[in-house]
Amino acid sequence: MTKMLLGIAIGICILPLAAYLFVASGGMPVATQGKPLPFERLVAHLALHAAVGREADQPSPVEATEASLAAGAKIYQAQCAVCHGSPDGPPTAIALGMYPKPPPLIRFDKTGVTDDSVGETYWKAKHGIRLTGMPGFGGSLSDTELWQVSLLLQRAHELPPSVSRLLSERPK
Repeated sequence: MTKMLLGIAIGICILPLAAYLFVASGGMPVATQGKPLPFERLVAHLALHAAVGREADQPSPVEATEASLAAGAKIYQAQCAVCHGSPDGPPTAIALGMYPKPPPLIRFDKTGVTDDSVGETYWKAKHGIRLTGMPGFGGSLSDTELWQVSLLLQRAHELPPSVSRLLSERPK
């Protein structure tokens, strides 16, 4: 019985020790160009899905009018385009140096963020996503502004021409 308990105790200690040695010896990728760890994407996706949870189904209290979509386009150009790009522009140097690579958000083919619920996009914009470079804008943008940009992203495949033109302008 003593040998079994000793074996269990040693077994419990080996895993944290091995993890510490892996990190302390430089085995953990920390550069943006480093390859992801096994299961890193799976664990991150599961954690994000659990965190967003029920808020993903939250409807927008802001109506998707041309004026609110235009306001969302201005916010996007000022706050988001530097990482996520504009519809017809090349990736910025900032975006090229990030890991994970920021996804292009303004897609006109109903893929990417446009197929996410507006509540999920709002949650990500408000709270950010840890260890991805995605900041949380909850402390710097109002709820109305966050909803406006979230509506813009959800409806990117069906924007009025005036709003599409705003997105094609160079950020100021």
